[in-house]
Amino acid sequence: MRFVIQRVTSARVDIDGHTKASIDKGFAVLIGIGKGDDEAVADKLISKMIGLRIFEDSEGKTNLDLSQVGGKLLLISQFTLYADCKKGHRPGFTDACEPERAKELYGYIVRKCSDLVGEVGTGEFGADMKVTLTNDGPFTIILDSERL
Repeated sequence: MRFVIQRVTSARVDIDGHTKASIDKGFAVLIGIGKGDDEAVADKLISKMIGLRIFEDSEGKTNLDLSQVGGKLLLISQFTLYADCKKGHRPGFTDACEPERAKELYGYIVRKCSDLVGEVGTGEFGADMKVTLTNDGPFTIILDSERL
């Protein structure tokens, strides 16, 4: 499982020209689910993400986590995080989780995050989405379950 976490001052996802969800300060998170991922893997990444202390305190040091700044989450499913570009120029996606199971795990992640931080904005699994954000810093962190 892979989370690409961007600290943002604002972010939104549009589908068919309409805004599906938007947040102000918080994390815009692209979520890739790989073969063999499960709820235990999701729990591990969620815990790490929620606890990331990457917001500045009154002294300008990155000491504060999402809850301490009243931050929100915008969670977007993105199977292309499992693109394999080793051969040729056309990416392969054989390492990505099959869509039915990935949708189930994405839903689990959204529910779990909602329980932990309250309201969570989402995209729509499998939809053609347009994501707009203002990366604050810029500050981007990649969490990969194979590296935790």
